[in-house]
Amino acid sequence: MSAAKLHFPATHPAFAGHFPGAPMVPGALLLAEALAALGIAGGPLEIASAKFLRPVGPDTVVEARCEETTAGAQRLELRAAGELVATAVLKRVPA
Repeated sequence: MSAAKLHFPATHPAFAGHFPGAPMVPGALLLAEALAALGIAGGPLEIASAKFLRPVGPDTVVEARCEETTAGAQRLELRAAGELVATAVLKRVPA
């Protein structure tokens, strides 16, 4: 299992457009930053499924954990303040 912590400061440029009056980290950015922090963003990768359960706002610390599952897939879990905010199933795409 690999783990990493992410921090999205209130000054992050994504908050300017997502969304005025109720800023939140866009889901694609949340996944991309988690994959990069965990060092699994390289190579052809498929996100087989993703669920966003709670919004992630400014100045939030997100804990990312990824572990191997059956059939070579990986399960990604993202938590903020101990609460699950997103999950994803990742699969390597054969070259």
